[in-house]
Amino acid sequence: MKIATFNINGIKARLPRLKEWLVETRPSVACLQEIKTQDEGFPAEEFEAIGYKSIWHGQKGFNGVAILADGIEPVETQRGLPGDPEDEHARYLEADVGGVRVASIYLPNGNPQPGPKFDYKLAWMERLRIHAASLWAQEIPTALVGDFNVIPEDKDVWSPRAMAGDALMQPESRDAYARLLADGWTDAFDTLNPRGGVWTFWDYQAGAWQRDHGFRIDHLLLSPELADRLAAVGVDKTHRGREKASDHAPVWVQLRE
Repeated sequence: MKIATFNINGIKARLPRLKEWLVETRPSVACLQEIKTQDEGFPAEEFEAIGYKSIWHGQKGFNGVAILADGIEPVETQRGLPGDPEDEHARYLEADVGGVRVASIYLPNGNPQPGPKFDYKLAWMERLRIHAASLWAQEIPTALVGDFNVIPEDKDVWSPRAMAGDALMQPESRDAYARLLADGWTDAFDTLNPRGGVWTFWDYQAGAWQRDHGFRIDHLLLSPELADRLAAVGVDKTHRGREKASDHAPVWVQLRE
């Protein structure tokens, strides 16, 4: 089973590139972030035509998450992250697919910091930790995947000094991510790439892609039941270099049967 995450940065603008990636790499499950469309504008029929069933949680203009499954109907289990009834951001979607619980996550960016956006980020991360703990306690084979907007360690960024003031690298952000892992979740990519130096995001500005000035913020967290099945991970980096590409590259984990 191959589970992938891809911050598509606007599903309508990137639809040709997204379909291209799905056909070429054929993940069993593809979790998307930043679809940036209302529910009625989601192009489900485009994915159906290439064999993918989908569910989505949209929002006009920004945010939005989706889960696509190859030949299987995802069974939705949670829409929106619990813990704050006033939070209407479309940042969390969870489903059962082929015996695995999969969550597509678009964690808040948190910039500028300090400020209310950073406070929202940290509160959101604590809500995620609480909800994740409930899944962990039920011993449900679970993958929490998506754009976490956290650079976990200095080895995960081209220049720690350049990003030092960013919300993605603040001690509070890193500590919140570390606490999530300490609860028993496995960072699949870091487990198989302990030296770091592998990026998943390159900004459109300042020639970041051309100079390979990137960082790792797209993560794949596995419950113990799935961590035992961890076989391989990868970044489909070449897709970042294609015409009208997202500023993120797809990231994936392969699980043994």
